[in-house]
Amino acid sequence: MISLDQHPTGRHFLQIPGPSPVPDRILRAMSLPTIDHRGPEFAVLGLKVLAGLREIFQTRHPVVVYPASGTGAWEAALANTLSPGDAVLMAETGHFASLWKKMAERLGLQPEFIAWPGNDAETGLPNAWRRGVPVEMIGERLREDRGHRIRAVCVVHNETSTGVTSDIAAVRRAIDDAGHPALLMVDTISGLASADYRHDAWGVDVAISGSQKGLMLPPGMSFNAVSPKAIEASRSARLPKSFWAWDEIIDMNRGGYWPYTPNTNLLYGLSESLEMLLAQGLPAVFARHQRWAEGVRNAARAWGLPIQCADPAVYSPVLTGIVTPAGVDADALRRLIHQRFDLSLGTGLGRIKGRMFRIGHLGDCNDLTLMAALSGVEMGLKLAGVPIAGSGVQAAMAFFASNPAPMPPATPASAD
Repeated sequence: MISLDQHPTGRHFLQIPGPSPVPDRILRAMSLPTIDHRGPEFAVLGLKVLAGLREIFQTRHPVVVYPASGTGAWEAALANTLSPGDAVLMAETGHFASLWKKMAERLGLQPEFIAWPGNDAETGLPNAWRRGVPVEMIGERLREDRGHRIRAVCVVHNETSTGVTSDIAAVRRAIDDAGHPALLMVDTISGLASADYRHDAWGVDVAISGSQKGLMLPPGMSFNAVSPKAIEASRSARLPKSFWAWDEIIDMNRGGYWPYTPNTNLLYGLSESLEMLLAQGLPAVFARHQRWAEGVRNAARAWGLPIQCADPAVYSPVLTGIVTPAGVDADALRRLIHQRFDLSLGTGLGRIKGRMFRIGHLGDCNDLTLMAALSGVEMGLKLAGVPIAGSGVQAAMAFFASNPAPMPPATPASAD
């Protein structure tokens, strides 16, 4: 039993960039009794969620579901398509790109890490952690690889550690312009269902995602969206795999089942999530995330604090990283805000730990939850003695008031 002193009165504000708040509708669905995962009722559920996932990934091809975190789907993407010693080209854009590279090394692959060089003059932070994927460098490296040793290009769509969303379509063009046969693998764990992602149109071969971000579910479910080229590569790949193997899963999915015991109650929640997202429509989902992000960025500008992403062209709609002044411990600031206002913010990770904090604005949010979060941040900055230029709360309120969210279409009146 969790004691009351661990849960202050009122709502806790979970404004980290995932896990994101889980809507009540999804929590209620997950509380339904577990059913037989080999029975006919389950097959209806399985086929429904697989069809819905294809819509969310914007693909006509299979989406493989695992009862695992996104890390498992990373491993599945590599293990199903590659062989020991294969060279892979990866781009350093933040902490999670770095962890994916570490995994590739542990699996016996030969990752080559490319990145923007040097440190940023404004903050002293690594340029690679303030910008998107270096597309031209990828194209140049692939043109040099005349023997086609590089078997895959692996990039992160929305880097959760920094708040940078890279141009995946441009990466695809760079591969094609180089005339290179490498697979394109994309981590869209925090991007899916929050930032525009188009698996087929952008020519992605393997996408990796997870349940706890834009899909608004608890952690514990991850996905691979796979192209026909990726499936063909899996037939000759020699990295060891059993649980992660696509072939048995895709085969059993045709009937709505899995070769292992699936996480039934999370699939109930996924079914509700897909209904909610697809009823709203993906363009509207992406637009509301972009709007929230701009409101939060207005607050950061008013405070006079640098946004972690240095390139406005690739600002993330999922989260905003905010850099603290030199000498200000961002983690101590986060602790103060949590203790005083029951508000959780994302920590700085890896090479930028202690220099920045992250505000999540994804999933089950609205203007008022974000305004409350920004109020907590502003009060925390003042209590910590951090000099700010002006009121971010006032700036965000002005933005949201002058840029109202589109109203949903009116429901036709009943004829009764």
